[in-house]
Amino acid sequence: MRFSYRPWLLLASLFAGCSHQLPQSPQGSQRPAVLVFYKTKGFHHASIPAGLAAFQQLGRAHNFRVDTTLQATRFVADTLRRYAAVVFLNTTGDVLDPTQQAAFERYIGQGHGFMGVHAASDTEYDWPWYGKLVGAYFKSHPQVQPATVLVTDAKHPATSFLPARWQRTDEWYNFRDIAPDLLVLATVDETSYTGGINGKQHPFAWCHAYGGGRAFYTAGGHLPENYADSLFQRHLLGGLRYAMGQ
Repeated sequence: MRFSYRPWLLLASLFAGCSHQLPQSPQGSQRPAVLVFYKTKGFHHASIPAGLAAFQQLGRAHNFRVDTTLQATRFVADTLRRYAAVVFLNTTGDVLDPTQQAAFERYIGQGHGFMGVHAASDTEYDWPWYGKLVGAYFKSHPQVQPATVLVTDAKHPATSFLPARWQRTDEWYNFRDIAPDLLVLATVDETSYTGGINGKQHPFAWCHAYGGGRAFYTAGGHLPENYADSLFQRHLLGGLRYAMGQ
């Protein structure tokens, strides 16, 4: 059962939409770092440990440091500035207090990146800035089942390697409050499963420039086995590289 809630460098200029030309790492950096945040205040996904392990594996394989935390107290300026991007991994509910929210808004405003995975859209319903950052809020989902993901952007690093029709099993989110400025990278074919309500352009993964920084989101990642899928791992890596500004 899902609980619902009602609720390295400053960019010289912000690229429009979801550009593939991204800023470089900060000068003097030994290697970039990302923070993976996984606090929950509602439904707690059993796949979180598998997701954490997948991000740590990606960091080891691709030379970036991965720190993980469920402590919202890490959301202060002196800590956040160490990271090229922050990942919300299956977070749910109200996970940051107003002071922490303000620190995160300033962090994104300084040209950093955000990546949301699956239930990141089931988070912070009463913080409108966050809803626009993540790009949409979770509304509902049918039972876990196979479905077909359709790639709509074959150039983005999160989707360039995927088959045009990607068959996979997951929990297929329906969304509300979808932001109008998103570059949708992949959609879900609602004719390939039961329970979709977003129509022919049902988004699955997207990115956009927002608030001085950039954001990437993927709806995949409900099941522990999703994180052992090599294509999904590459999908996560591509999205993270975009969020990191690489």
